[in-house]
Amino acid sequence: MESLIFIGSIVAGLLLLIVIIAIVLKNSLIAKSNQVDNAFATVDVMLKQRFDLIPQLTDCVKGYMQHESELLSKLTELRSTPRDAEALAASNVEFKQQLQQFIIKAEAYPELKASDQFLMLQRSINETEEQLAASRRTFNMSINIYNNAVLQFPSSIIARRNGFEKKTYFEFND
Repeated sequence: MESLIFIGSIVAGLLLLIVIIAIVLKNSLIAKSNQVDNAFATVDVMLKQRFDLIPQLTDCVKGYMQHESELLSKLTELRSTPRDAEALAASNVEFKQQLQQFIIKAEAYPELKASDQFLMLQRSINETEEQLAASRRTFNMSINIYNNAVLQFPSSIIARRNGFEKKTYFEFND
């Protein structure tokens, strides 16, 4: 009888240990998933900040580049891009091309290039681009950590049972 109680308590202890490990692994996966969402939100904020510079840029150059209105309207149109990873990645390539064309065309206007406001906006755009690149690196690092947890044993068992799936990296192809 004593040996049955002893074996029963060992089995109960092992089951309790398995339940505790499962809870810890699930909570860890939830935390990692939330970190990915947070990192994406940071990328989204940086993209919004970059797009918010466009009206300032447009106002700054209106007097100088009146016949470049098509280029300016295209940049402004890109601000209304949907806020999911695929759409943002696709619009980023087009945005960078349009912005590069704009900067090249601005080179033809010496008064504009010398304008303090235009120079400040160029610095702001460069700084925002650097912050966006850092945000993308953080996002992709968060995805790497999350994907490792989803795919590695034993957390892969908990992930599969709770619907945690591998996430894709955010690539801008630039």
